[in-house]
Amino acid sequence: MNQNKIVIAVTGASGSIYAKVLLDKLKKLKDQFSEISLVFSDNAKTVWEHELNNSDYKNYDFKIYEKNNFYAPFASGSAKYNIMIICPCSMGTLARIASGISNDLITRAADVILKERRKLILIPRDTPLSLIHINNMKTITEAGGIICPASPSFYSRPKTFEELAATVIDRAIDLAGLENESYRWGK
Repeated sequence: MNQNKIVIAVTGASGSIYAKVLLDKLKKLKDQFSEISLVFSDNAKTVWEHELNNSDYKNYDFKIYEKNNFYAPFASGSAKYNIMIICPCSMGTLARIASGISNDLITRAADVILKERRKLILIPRDTPLSLIHINNMKTITEAGGIICPASPSFYSRPKTFEELAATVIDRAIDLAGLENESYRWGK
């Protein structure tokens, strides 16, 4: 059995399509992890409902934790969650992580992943970036996190919003170390 234990956090940044595509792809990769846990910010649910016109985030067969539940297993390094992806990652969440502020389950889990030297992948979608954003990204990168901007590619000639979002999500899945069928340049 695969020992990957993954936390997926969804924050209130615009870009719910990225979270949906990530969750849909992870369902298909279930042989590559033993657990997936989800945590949503309040704004994430509101933005999902506005952008995707549904509340399907409730229908995934992954355990969902409330954002203030510090009893969630991934709030401690002893639970051995080894991958965390925050998708999309708001600049406020990114700033709190960069500053070491663990005021909710998302930022606490990110702090745990970083202190345990495990894989933290943030998918920010904002543009343009201020110097504060760039410096926060630098801080997280220096601490071992990976910034994977939601900047889609067009090599694969995506035809739908989901295919376009998948160009970012496929990279994030690669960065997480999971095997995934996706477009590969030169193949």
